[in-house]
Amino acid sequence: MDEPEGCESWLFDETDHRFMAEALAEARAAAARGEVPVGAVLVRNGEIVARAGNRRQELHDVTAHAELLVLRQGGAMLGDWRLEGCTLYVTLEPCPICTAACRQARLELVVWAAADSRLGACGSVIDLAEDARLGPTLAQRGGLGASAARDLLRSFFAKRRETS
Repeated sequence: MDEPEGCESWLFDETDHRFMAEALAEARAAAARGEVPVGAVLVRNGEIVARAGNRRQELHDVTAHAELLVLRQGGAMLGDWRLEGCTLYVTLEPCPICTAACRQARLELVVWAAADSRLGACGSVIDLAEDARLGPTLAQRGGLGASAARDLLRSFFAKRRETS
């Protein structure tokens, strides 16, 4: 899996690569369902607690982003909305809604793949992850698996344009 230009190899380890690969599998499954290909997995103590891909079309729910679905599943599995000690792996930089939810869930870390130049809220457009006015900041790192995630998105939207 690729790393961003200028990214030191110590930034992402083998575990990060493994879990991002799982998030990319969820993104591919979302695309197969006709959803925008974004996938996420929630990990605690080296184990996947929850996994999901976007389901906005299927559920007719504007909030059915992969990240929010995973946070909901994780809370149900762990019996607490506080997901301390959990890491979220997601194939697209979280939007403002998802970044705020990750902060509220008190995640330990968010690792994301492709930057989102339209809605990215971890530094690409705005930085809600680091805004101290919102309480404790959200630790996050981006760029792991970025080209694979971008390729999925580009392919999905190219196919959509062909059929429109």
